[in-house]
Amino acid sequence: MRVLSAPTTESGKIVRDHLTPREVKRLIEAVKKQGGWYAFRNATLILMLYRHGLRRSEAAHLRWSDVDLAGGTIYIRRVKGSRSGRHPLQGDELRALRRLKRENAPSPFVFTGNRHTPLSPRSISHIVRQGGIRVGFEFGVHAHLLRHACGYYLANKGIDTRTIQDYLGHANIQNTVRYTHLSGARFEGLWD
Repeated sequence: MRVLSAPTTESGKIVRDHLTPREVKRLIEAVKKQGGWYAFRNATLILMLYRHGLRRSEAAHLRWSDVDLAGGTIYIRRVKGSRSGRHPLQGDELRALRRLKRENAPSPFVFTGNRHTPLSPRSISHIVRQGGIRVGFEFGVHAHLLRHACGYYLANKGIDTRTIQDYLGHANIQNTVRYTHLSGARFEGLWD
């Protein structure tokens, strides 16, 4: 079996456009191990970026009024002309968000810094990048890799392109096709 190597730049640096589910889990675990209250906030942030395909600015502006803990949903306010929508929350997300709300000083924003103001998109980038360094990934990790990881995960589960488009809020389906184009799941069962 031939193993393809990861794409590299001229300088030999590995280039990636998404993380695998296993890599996301390693990233979350590494951030948790850093210790302190912010470790839990950062792990929850990374989980939410991944599960909901959030952009940095969408996570930065996420408000508690967008989260329905009793109903188990979250309203995602998309940016860049994308379509907003309501997503279901999984059990681990609900537990994490409840703990975050309980242990956080009152603020209208979900992800806050030490001054109880919302994290900036730049701070979110730093958190994700530092997590990637802590894991020891041989490639640069940035927050948008988690959005792409969400799209590829859904495509590999066999979720149809239109559903992925709606979930990620893409106004144009051409932005979604990249995920399903490379998915082997679309060929499952062709020879059954």
